[in-house]
Amino acid sequence: MTLAELLETVRRVELRTNRLVNDTMVGAYLSRFKGRGMDFEELRDYIPGDDVRDIDWNVTYRMGRPFVKRFREERELGLILAVDISGSAAFGSARRSKRHFAAEVGATLALSAARSSDKVGLLLFTDQVELFLPPRKGRRHILRILREMLAHEPRQRGTNIPAALTFLNHVLHRRSIVFLLTDFLHSFGESAQLATGRDTVAEIGLTNTRHDLVCVHLHDPREAELPDAGLLTVEDAETGELLELDSARGAVRDTYAAVNAERLRALDRALRQAGVDTLRLSTAEPFAHVLQRFFETRRGRRRG
Repeated sequence: MTLAELLETVRRVELRTNRLVNDTMVGAYLSRFKGRGMDFEELRDYIPGDDVRDIDWNVTYRMGRPFVKRFREERELGLILAVDISGSAAFGSARRSKRHFAAEVGATLALSAARSSDKVGLLLFTDQVELFLPPRKGRRHILRILREMLAHEPRQRGTNIPAALTFLNHVLHRRSIVFLLTDFLHSFGESAQLATGRDTVAEIGLTNTRHDLVCVHLHDPREAELPDAGLLTVEDAETGELLELDSARGAVRDTYAAVNAERLRALDRALRQAGVDTLRLSTAEPFAHVLQRFFETRRGRRRG
């Protein structure tokens, strides 16, 4: 892609996602936690339900009854887009690849955060950290994030989600909302732990306790079923392994669909075990209204 083509692609994606934000996302974007300011605001009597960590023990001792410190709420948050750009992200059976789809979803989230005066950062990863842009504000920064999501050339083809999350847990010193955008085309459990050296589910759960982690599963419909197209040679985009299939045989197509369905069930069980909010977005379907409903549900939970 030439520089002119890249700039034109960035412009089209920015215009498209700006419209999505204006039409559907205004007011919907919201984290499930509030920022906590460091500026002292007042000292008052303890009320049942207050966080015991806010108790001022010195004043409590002197006055003979519990007092709590109150702080001015810090509304500004940091939003981090952790985007998988491994070999499988280049696949797309519809009009766009999963990577291009991730860029559109990420741009929508970034613009929504910017409208709420939140800082936005970017992590691109394969089986290693490829690029990290710390959270910042400003249109120029948002455009750079969009350019990198679309055009960064990965050095590796594999995927290591635990390593990416471990990196974020080390570099992010303030609690943030982290969107993990990946196709989850890797295994969980012992085989994944042997391959990466870390347990994916455990690392997802740990990150969710330190931050507000949302797993966004980017799914291409061709991953769910094979077409009836005769003999096919299928290549693993991350390992280069080749597999020949006779897709004209119904039994082969049924087996392929059954294996994928079980993979998705195992993924859902693993993410429920980790206790994270999860979205599954198809590259062949509009996503803005799904995001809108998701944020409105989270806002409802917070009010409840």
